[in-house]
Amino acid sequence: MRVWAHDRWPFPLPPRHTYPQSKYGLLRERLIAEGVCGPGDFIEAEPVRWSELIKVHDVALMGRIRRGQLSVREQRGLGLPWSPQLVERARRSASGTVQAAYAAFQVGVAMNLGGGTHHAGRDFARGYCLFNDVALATSRLREARLAQRVLVVDCDVHQGDGTAQLLRPDPHAFTLSVHGARNYPFKRIPSDLDVDLPRATSDTEYCAALESALATALTRDGYDIAFYLAGADPWEGDRLGTLGLTKAGLRRRDALVLDALRGAGLPVCVVLAGGYAPNIADTVDINAATAIEVAVRRTSIDRGGPDAKLALEPRDAA
Repeated sequence: MRVWAHDRWPFPLPPRHTYPQSKYGLLRERLIAEGVCGPGDFIEAEPVRWSELIKVHDVALMGRIRRGQLSVREQRGLGLPWSPQLVERARRSASGTVQAAYAAFQVGVAMNLGGGTHHAGRDFARGYCLFNDVALATSRLREARLAQRVLVVDCDVHQGDGTAQLLRPDPHAFTLSVHGARNYPFKRIPSDLDVDLPRATSDTEYCAALESALATALTRDGYDIAFYLAGADPWEGDRLGTLGLTKAGLRRRDALVLDALRGAGLPVCVVLAGGYAPNIADTVDINAATAIEVAVRRTSIDRGGPDAKLALEPRDAA
C-alpha cells in the first residue's frame, strides 16, 4: 500500500517535549516489518506552495510563519518552537494530505501518515498545528473540480476548532467532531455536529455515539469525499486524552468509520491527527492498526481523478 510520509524532515524540539516526533519514523518501520507497505511505498510529498496556503489562511499569519515572526502569544499557543525545519515539515505534511485526497478517488481509501492538523484556523496556528491540511485539500479538490461537498469525520480526542472555523460556514462541507467533553481547546468553535463524551468513555459507549453521529452526518446526500482524522489520543493511557478506549476499541472505531464511509460510496482520505502515549510504542501500535484497516479496504476504482503525481508541488514554489 502506498502512503504519504514526511518523517525524513525532522525539526528541533526541547528535551522531553510532548510532541511525538519520533513516532513517524517508527511507524514507517512497523508498516514495513508487518508487510503493510514496502520500502518503496512511502511517497515523500513536496512542500505545499505558499500561494495555495493563503487561499485558506490569513495572508498576514502566513507571512509571520514564513519569516519566523510569530508573537510570543502565538508561539505559546502553537506549543512548538519555530524553526525553518518546522515550517518545511508542516508544508510537506499538508501536501501529503492533498495528495492522499487525490489518490482516494482512484483507490477508494488513501492515507497520509501525518496531517490531521485541525487546530489551525484561518487566522491562528495553535495546538501543534501550523496549517489546516483538510481545508487545504478541500480547496485544491474544488479547484480541480474533483469534489465540491466534503464530509470531515474527526475522531481526535480534542475538538477540531480550526476545521470548524474554516469549514462550518461552508454550505458544501459538514464537520463532525467526536471528542472528550472537558479537554483542549477550552474555548471552542462549534462544528456542524460536536459529540462531547464524558471522561473515561468506554469502547462500547464511544462506538455507539460515533455510529449515531455518522448516521446523522450521512443523512445528507451528495458528498464527494470524506476525510477521516484517526486520532490515537482517545486511548485510555494517552497523556493528553480523557477517554477510556482500548487499542481494540480504537481499531473497532476505525473499522466502523471506514465501513460507514465506504458503504456510502465515498472516497476516503485518512490522516493521523494526535497521539501522546507515555510510551511512544503504544501510539505506533494504534497508528499501525489504522493503516492495516485502510489497507484491507483499498479497492481499484477509477472515478476519473488525476494521478496523485499531479498534486506534487515544486519545492521552492512561491
